[in-house]
Order: sequence, then structure tokens, then C-alpha cells
Amino acid sequence: MSRLNINILVLILISLVLSLISAYAIEFVLGHEPCNLCIYQRIPYIVSIVLILNILFFDKFNKNSLIILSIVSLLGSFLAFYHFGIEQGFFDESIVCKTNDISQSLSKEEILRQLNQKTISCSDVTFRLFGFSLASINTIFSFILFVIFFQLYKKYEINK
Repeated sequence: MSRLNINILVLILISLVLSLISAYAIEFVLGHEPCNLCIYQRIPYIVSIVLILNILFFDKFNKNSLIILSIVSLLGSFLAFYHFGIEQGFFDESIVCKTNDISQSLSKEEILRQLNQKTISCSDVTFRLFGFSLASINTIFSFILFVIFFQLYKKYEINK
């Protein structure tokens, strides 16, 4: 793998790590509770970090890792777009997002248990950056990562 490609991967790795640190800082330092989809959107970042570290340190399965990175980023982009669509009212919340309806509970123990659970609706935007929700930023960022990883994969194919 060329020096330029390694530098690109290092920059992406730094961006991914900073993104995760920012998400945790927004949650734990600033006190904004994430919804379930916000938490799920962190998974592609974690998988991408592991795969990039595999490429950089072990230099094994670069080609396979690059196509997996492409797929993971595309799936992350779809998940973030779905979340953005819920925020904008394009899509209905799925069972993953829905807050529990207390009126459906029959027992007082069940009502108390649900009140103690902090379930945040996926349609509520509690934090914005430059006027954009984090789901909208994540949609764009994940799609850009998909394009970059796929281009690296195609370039890897040509160079072999």
C-alpha cells in the first residue's frame, strides 16, 4: 500500500476516533442523552477503527479490509440517514426507537420500571452542530468514508 494511502487511512482513523470521543463527550460531559439509534451509529465507527488498525499494523488482508470498510461505511450511512429521516418525520420510529407507552402497562411495577428507564425518542434532536443534527452530519461523513474506502479498494485492485 502506498504512503499516500497509509496517510489517508491515518487521517480517517484520527477522524473516527475524534468522532467517537466527541460523541461520548456530548453524552457524558454535556449531558445529552443519546437515543438507541445514536448508540447504534457508533458501531460502524468502532468496526472501522479496528479494521484500519488491522491494515496499518498487521498489513494483512488490506483488500478484504478495504471492501469491508466500504460496506460498513455504507451501512453506517444508511443507518444515519434512517435516523435523520426519523428526525425530519420522513420515517416512523421503529421499535428500536420508540419510547414505552405507559398507558399500555397494567401493573404499577411495570409503570415504575418504565419510568426509571431513560428511553430517548429518535425523533428528538437534543444537540446540533452548526445547525445540523449529528445524524445528518453522520450521514454525510459515513457516505464520504464509503466513497474513499471504495476508491482505495479500486486503486488497490489496479495496483495488484
